[in-house]
Amino acid sequence: MLKKHFKKINKQVCHAIIAGACFTTSLVAGAVSAAELGYPEKEELKFGFIKLTDMAPIAIAYENGYFEDEGLYVTIEAQANWKVLLDGVIDGRLDGAHMLAGQPIAATIGYGTKAEIITPFSMDLNGNAITVSNDVWEGMKPNIPKMADGRPVHPIKADSLKPVIEKYAKEGKPFNMGMVFPVSTHNYELRYWLAAGGIHPGFYAPHKGDTSGKIDAEALLSVTPPPQMPATLEAGTIYGYCVGEPWNQQAVFKGIGVPVVTDYEIWKNNPEKVFGISKEFSEKYPNTTIRLTRALIRAAKWLDENNNKNRPAAVKILSQSNYVGADYEVIANSMTGTFEYEKGDKREVPDFNVFFRHNATYPFYSDAIWYLTQMRRWGQISDDKPDSWYKDVAKKVYRPDIYMAAAQSLVDDKLMAASDFSEVINEDGYREPQTHFIDDIVYDGSKPNDYINKFSIGLKAGDKL
Repeated sequence: MLKKHFKKINKQVCHAIIAGACFTTSLVAGAVSAAELGYPEKEELKFGFIKLTDMAPIAIAYENGYFEDEGLYVTIEAQANWKVLLDGVIDGRLDGAHMLAGQPIAATIGYGTKAEIITPFSMDLNGNAITVSNDVWEGMKPNIPKMADGRPVHPIKADSLKPVIEKYAKEGKPFNMGMVFPVSTHNYELRYWLAAGGIHPGFYAPHKGDTSGKIDAEALLSVTPPPQMPATLEAGTIYGYCVGEPWNQQAVFKGIGVPVVTDYEIWKNNPEKVFGISKEFSEKYPNTTIRLTRALIRAAKWLDENNNKNRPAAVKILSQSNYVGADYEVIANSMTGTFEYEKGDKREVPDFNVFFRHNATYPFYSDAIWYLTQMRRWGQISDDKPDSWYKDVAKKVYRPDIYMAAAQSLVDDKLMAASDFSEVINEDGYREPQTHFIDDIVYDGSKPNDYINKFSIGLKAGDKL
């Protein structure tokens, strides 16, 4: 009986998804449907996630019944770490997952596990921070300008950390910091922040068998799973880390560390996680792919609508042990539009977590290219590549054609308004040049090599370790 409630699939859209063509549409209510949705080819799905607040669109799509509205019966399962999660999508144990934006890109180019992973949906903007131990913070404070009320001036740059690292080096102590995965946003944001302050975070040299990322490093970065960050900091194994929420605020609540800078301050409205599926899944189950994207778009809109009025309800859901499992107060500290730095220094950061505003859900090619530029900058891509290579990889992984088919069908079904997508109707996949970086370097995704060559620390054209 359920099939009677679904429309016949539009063959043109199926062809666009399979071919990977750039899909454009007018998004005018009443127009011929871009995706007259058919019955989902696969109804029972299992999605993976890591215990971070930015998995929220998956939880909300489940709890609000958006997946069921699409005829999808979803099981959501926390994963031990990002490697296990990626392997689950590759081997089919998981049908899709909350992923680091760098994961499908790295898999596609063969850095680490080789696989064809795509994303039709960007899960959020911002959401990370860099936290240091109390001792390191005490060492940094004399180097930071103060406001009239005695609070530190933000953003806090890594220049203030440099004397601390130099002191550790004189004492013969390596300065260890944690990040969540070699191709994570956290790794690249931490490296970006350090390098902007004149601190070398180290190179990779996979062509020589060195994937440690510690060649020439003044700060030694290593992988720590997100939920273990506070305990690892408290144990003194690392002196700081970059991670998503709620694990920075957890350090504040436990009194063991101080978040010093958010990724919003490193790169305003930076892309963070994506929803990843295998290319094979998208081609075998095109209706299902559009339907799960529809559910996630609706969830993202719910999370941001009416100036975040639904965030307290979302925090209550995320605090459940089957999702993030941190205390309500810890998650709410950042999720509801504030962020606490040093204990008691809580400031308004309404866009710390963005799920729908600022075209957060649209998979921009330029977002993918930024990750590739950082892979090249730090040696994960060993050799020079032409601009065309960066653009071709981005088009293989990021799939605005699927996103726009889902968006058009939501408008046609009057579940969302055309105005919700007005800024991406004629989008070519590239954001305008972005200027809001902590070092004031402008990023133009259409010119990746020019961008790479702007940095004083990092590999440039012609460089190979």
